[in-house]
Amino acid sequence: MSQPKLMLDYIYDHERAHPDAVYLTQPIGGGQVVDYTWAQTLDQARRMAAHLQSRGMEPGARIAILSKNSAHFIITELAIWIAGGTTVAIFPTETADTIRYVLEHSGASLLFVGKLDTWQQQTPGIPAGLPCIALPLSPPTTFETWDAIIARTPPVTGRPARTATDLAMLIYTSGSTGQPKGVMHSFERITAASLGIVNEIKSRVGAERHNRVLSYLPLAHVFERAWVECGSLVDGNTHLYFAESLDTFLQDLNRARPTTFISVPRLWLKFQQGVFSKMPPKKLDRLLSIPFLGRMVGRKVLKGLGLDQALLAGSGSAPIPAELISWYRRLGLNLSEGYAMTEDFAYSHNSTDAINAPGYVGVPMPGVLVRLSAEGEVLIKSPGQMVGYYKRPDLDAECFTTDGFFHTGDRGEIRADGLLKLTGRVKELFKTSKGKYVAPAPIENRLNAHPLVEQALVSGVGQSAAYALVVLAEDLRPKLGDAAERAKVQQELGDLLRDVNQAVADYEQLRMIVVAPQAWTIENGMLTPTMKIRRSRIEAEFEAQLAHWYTSQGPVHWA
Repeated sequence: MSQPKLMLDYIYDHERAHPDAVYLTQPIGGGQVVDYTWAQTLDQARRMAAHLQSRGMEPGARIAILSKNSAHFIITELAIWIAGGTTVAIFPTETADTIRYVLEHSGASLLFVGKLDTWQQQTPGIPAGLPCIALPLSPPTTFETWDAIIARTPPVTGRPARTATDLAMLIYTSGSTGQPKGVMHSFERITAASLGIVNEIKSRVGAERHNRVLSYLPLAHVFERAWVECGSLVDGNTHLYFAESLDTFLQDLNRARPTTFISVPRLWLKFQQGVFSKMPPKKLDRLLSIPFLGRMVGRKVLKGLGLDQALLAGSGSAPIPAELISWYRRLGLNLSEGYAMTEDFAYSHNSTDAINAPGYVGVPMPGVLVRLSAEGEVLIKSPGQMVGYYKRPDLDAECFTTDGFFHTGDRGEIRADGLLKLTGRVKELFKTSKGKYVAPAPIENRLNAHPLVEQALVSGVGQSAAYALVVLAEDLRPKLGDAAERAKVQQELGDLLRDVNQAVADYEQLRMIVVAPQAWTIENGMLTPTMKIRRSRIEAEFEAQLAHWYTSQGPVHWA
């Protein structure tokens, strides 16, 4: 019986079938880019694979990558796979302590260092004696360079194979609580999930259409790794563009004019607030309501965002307000929400053209089984399911049911047509002093849907009522020194509090809204590398002021 086709088989086929087709486009500064064809991509990967093999590493050796997204992130991963290794990607914004933990926990035998913004702060996390190689676009280092190695090293030839059960990668979770966990994924399962992802994309973009994608969400995270990198590696008819920097993002987006664009709720919200900074929400709403003119206005807004060619737009990684999805759809962008996890290689639920609704995360993708536990927890069995947690068989026993379903930790409801609605995290539920449980996520979504609010957290463990901490929209913050502007914002937040409280159960009503003094960012430790809020960190930051706020009068307070 023939062996099933695995990830590397697809890649070798693309190398042979269309060697001169451009696969990767990398900005190198000053508006210049470098293109890599399939032949050039594989030539470099084969040369580096030969170098790795010459170092005498054992089969399955863990080889780490610390880099922002770039063409050479993907070429490096191919080299590691061809050489017989297992990839360990580290978020490019991680602290030195976390970098050291991942390198030591995984037993990494070599580190590739690529494009980074905070390398000087990260270097203490590199264990002494660990061999390192500098990728193109890396910060200045004393390490041997990628270009020097491939210039002198003949390429591996033929089609070096991996078995279905070989580990392709360890993906370390972003660690919103506690130490990150290493999720093991085999070639068999990442290939199965990637095939399903490609079919999903083609059903929306068109089976024969050349797909254009901008890669900018961290490739160390499963969402981008599965839907962008591995999907493109299986498909072979996708052109990946990379973003140079935050400052050039719109320029990079307009260069790509993506046909497929995926993002996270925080960035969809930032895009919307950028639009509102140029046109007040009420004026835009009025224009969009006018027949014919509304379509022209919506298309102009999308063109300004670089999204007028997008046939598939998706949001994942965290809950997105239903109102935000509806807003983008009014513009003419068919934004839909999906749902998956590191543990199922981002292959679980997605909205389809036929079955979708704002506020729901989609239906099970082909081959995915889902059910709810007696407590309402979502249980998943996916073709992309992980092999297990690296060095943590104790967690494997906790996380799977006896019949192989994964405990997601998310609470949900399933509609008759299969659409799944998430209603919060099982462990994020908190109890007020009145003995009632509050699910923060749905209330946070109501707050995040308001143009004034960029980020929100709902808490109140053991308090008489819940409260909300909010970060105001970026364009508002500089104006708050003006007393009249501050009073206007305070009034609008009071109205928002009233509206939210009218929409939720009495035991979920908020006592107050507190305005945080600064944005929550990855850099200040309030967000994970995938822009999820670190609840315990934020709550601890403001714990000393809680008693004062609860005894003060008024619906809005300033931290």
